[in-house]
Amino acid sequence: MSSVFIEVNGTKVEAVKGETLLTVLRRAGYDVPTLCYHEGLPPTGACRICVVELEGARSLVPSCAYPVAEGLKVKTNSPRVLRARRTIVELLLANHPDDCLYCLRNGNCQLQHLAEMYGIRTRRFAGERSHHPMDLSSPSIVRDPDKCILCGKCVRVCEETQGVACIDFVGRGSSTVIAPAFNCGLNLSSCVNCGQCVVVCPTGALSEKSDVPEVMDALLDPKKYCVVQHAPAVSVALGEEFGLPPGTDVDGKMVTALRRLGFKKVFDTSFSADLTIMEEGSELVDRIKNGGQLPMITSCSPGWIKFIETFYPSLLPHVSSCKSPQQMLGAVIKTYFAQKQELKPQDIFSVSVMPCTAKKFECGRPEMGRDGVQDVDVVLTTRELGRMLRSAGINLAELDPSQADSPLGERTSAGKIFGVTGGVMEAALRSAYFLLTGEEMQELTIEAVRGMDGIKEAHVNINGLEVGVAVCSGLKNARVLLDQIVAGRKDIHFIEVMTCPGGCVNGGGQPIRDRANVLKRADGLYEIDATCRVRVSHRNTEINQLYAEFLEHPLSHKSHELLHTHYHTRENEVMK
Repeated sequence: MSSVFIEVNGTKVEAVKGETLLTVLRRAGYDVPTLCYHEGLPPTGACRICVVELEGARSLVPSCAYPVAEGLKVKTNSPRVLRARRTIVELLLANHPDDCLYCLRNGNCQLQHLAEMYGIRTRRFAGERSHHPMDLSSPSIVRDPDKCILCGKCVRVCEETQGVACIDFVGRGSSTVIAPAFNCGLNLSSCVNCGQCVVVCPTGALSEKSDVPEVMDALLDPKKYCVVQHAPAVSVALGEEFGLPPGTDVDGKMVTALRRLGFKKVFDTSFSADLTIMEEGSELVDRIKNGGQLPMITSCSPGWIKFIETFYPSLLPHVSSCKSPQQMLGAVIKTYFAQKQELKPQDIFSVSVMPCTAKKFECGRPEMGRDGVQDVDVVLTTRELGRMLRSAGINLAELDPSQADSPLGERTSAGKIFGVTGGVMEAALRSAYFLLTGEEMQELTIEAVRGMDGIKEAHVNINGLEVGVAVCSGLKNARVLLDQIVAGRKDIHFIEVMTCPGGCVNGGGQPIRDRANVLKRADGLYEIDATCRVRVSHRNTEINQLYAEFLEHPLSHKSHELLHTHYHTRENEVMK
């Protein structure tokens, strides 16, 4: 690619022809603010906060949408530029609620940050503000239109990244809002509860539905036996809430913190990720050997499950019948664990800490329980746990680590890498190889399914059997693979789908940070795998104990009763 040179604030800067000014300026170390820009998607230039001044130009230009050219002379902080940016922020604040002290995004709000950056201390523009009711209809996401600045990032990520398109601009002019069709609630839309809209929202217009009060009440109730499980991707992200470097594994510190909150038992969802591999791997082997429906598709990600139920119901027979690791552990806690502790299932209050907002929806599904008792009672996001710990005066960074409870606490690194795209596939192949051949794979690291590409494919030779596998993250990428299956593609036997781009490390309930943090979280999980003593699920001694004492064997009647489920079409639900 050919290079060009531009002048920025009097300094010569090299750029690549075709790049945008914003990309070049940020690479050169200039802090140009944006509100509507989304890395990886085409620019819209909607918010105009990123405007810069070009020598000889009559008007300011949005740097996110303006291509570089040889000889451009750019000013990023001229009086004209600063005045324009300040005015834009003031206009946004004129229609924004004055409730920063009560907002979940207080201290982590881009609009608040810009107001501080440009020294805005008084309200220059006054007038009647727009007022819209909050949307509390979703089990996972709260929508507060009064805090919306119409940047459009949620609309774009929902349509262009996730391929769901459940929200859009509704109305015209000053009456415009972002909402589902006909301005109805999220519960009547095609929303899959993934929370990617929450992650990209620059203000508090979108947030997860908080279940912290319910958990706190349960912890104070002497009649409740409170237990908690934590997902693989949480331990490499929670530390960010307490100033630790992204990717830092705080697993042991988190266990200590959860005990200090008052939980009687702390379990690791990576344990049930190993359990999922035993069931899902056995299901794959059974389908391959006995002519079952192929390709088989993973069922760990609840946003993905709702997506296929809504948009591709004809392909539901391809989906594994396994519950997610969260729900498997929830079921085992309220049966096997309850029996060992001589507890009634209804007296156990089971909490999950997840990187995912869709898990809130999943735990309430009627299929996820028995005899009126849900497998999991409440789901907290990583962000919610961070808030709980801070309110309790617990500084995670200063705690000594401790071990999760046993049984149901031992994990292998195969279960831990579930948190990153390709991890479920890699873990499954390690054990599927053993289940098919009786021997261990010589090389457990499968590079072909690693990395942040939206779609990855590989062919793995297992004792002469060529197994085609595919991995995708981000639901728009899932559409690509599903359309190929519908069109008759036959060379793929196993597909892993993660709802969120990059997997659970980038889940809708994770700390709201930039993409670099997501990559470091993934590296943190792979570092755990590289240094772990046991890297295959079928060597988890507590998993084998669970089968010996309770479940008998993978795909047994008992395991089907507790660990497997069914899914159903939702084609007509959107229009109800």
